Amino acid sequence: MAQYRLGEVESAFAALIWDNEPLASSRLVELCAEKLDWKKSTTYTVLRRLCERGIFQNEGGTVSARISREEFAARQSEEFVDQTFDGSLPQFLAAFTRRKKLSREEVDQLQRLIDENRG
Repeated sequence: MAQYRLGEVESAFAALIWDNEPLASSRLVELCAEKLDWKKSTTYTVLRRLCERGIFQNEGGTVSARISREEFAARQSEEFVDQTFDGSLPQFLAAFTRRKKLSREEVDQLQRLIDENRG
């Protein structure tokens, strides 16, 4: 399993942390009981797993992110392109635009990104 891929339940858990960080681990247990209907042991098991993967940390009873939600999404996207399109962004965009027409604004945004990254 890829390091930056989360299932639906892990994603909901991660969102709780990102939305409330930094937070006491006891508060995280309360939030998980309230929002996810989890027991304390489940909360700590999932937290430990995501800490081991380098996404969050639990130091001194305070839970916080090691990487931001935006950085996580960027890394997740990179993994997807690497695994699905052999790392080729043009192949990804070609596949994406076969089914979804880009708006003029989206094309302009992509062109700006290309121009900014041109060597």
